[in-house]
Amino acid sequence: MIAARKNLSKQARDEQRKDFFHSLCFLFPSLLGMLVFFIMPFCIVVYYSLIDGVTSKNFVFIENYIKLFHNSAFLTAAKTTLHFTVLAVPSAVVLPMALALLLDLKIPARSEFRTFFLSPMMVPVASVVLIWQVLFSYNGTINELVSLFGGSPVDWLQSDYSMLVVVALFLWKNIGYNMILFMAGLANIPKELLEVADVEGAGEGYKFFHIKLRYLSPTVLFVTILSVINSFKVFREVYLLTGDYPFNLYMLQHFMNNTFRSLDYQKLSAAAVIMALVMVVIIALLFKVEDAFGRDVEG
Repeated sequence: MIAARKNLSKQARDEQRKDFFHSLCFLFPSLLGMLVFFIMPFCIVVYYSLIDGVTSKNFVFIENYIKLFHNSAFLTAAKTTLHFTVLAVPSAVVLPMALALLLDLKIPARSEFRTFFLSPMMVPVASVVLIWQVLFSYNGTINELVSLFGGSPVDWLQSDYSMLVVVALFLWKNIGYNMILFMAGLANIPKELLEVADVEGAGEGYKFFHIKLRYLSPTVLFVTILSVINSFKVFREVYLLTGDYPFNLYMLQHFMNNTFRSLDYQKLSAAAVIMALVMVVIIALLFKVEDAFGRDVEG
């Protein structure tokens, strides 16, 4: 009996080893890709941020970071990026959620409405920027409408309104995809809970905050993280609209792009490390909030 148990135990261990080996074989290409294209380059960037030059390679610890925080261009870029993220990300979460809740009511022309908001995803970035230039240039469509109502034309892309123009572009480009994610989240809410709430006489506000929003918390987390990442990538649109040094729209990626052109790798690397750390902190805080808010609906 003891020998049989030992044989079974040995066979189980052998099976576990085989499964582990097979798992490693399947994971190896992805792990190798992560190592070569992400982990090693990031380690090199961290190394560059701690030396005084690519040729001299003298270790200066945090001196490059101190210089960076005394750089007016970096501070302007960081402030502008933060301003844009604060404006764009909440809107990119709340508006798609509201649209998803509206479509969940089975309104007429539901499919057409969904297609309308998804269509910007199929349009290339250059075409989107061209549309925005036609709309918001000094001689564009918006100024023509303003003139019809007796207003004065505004150079939207070179004014204090330029931030709102890019936020509108960001929302137009991303709102449809986020809406689909929220619709998928709403479809996964147990219908029995909503039916019980209706029987108990619960109002729409109670059902939203105490049932729907709690079950949507993982979707809210994912959409928020995705929107934060996309808000840091809006450089393409801003660059095509306004160039290297835009008025009121000079962002971190502008700073990093211009620093790369001047071959100041130490400053560029320090800025990249700070940007990565900020992203990690933001995402960690979002996970913490979601864990606390949606803990009672897990499983």
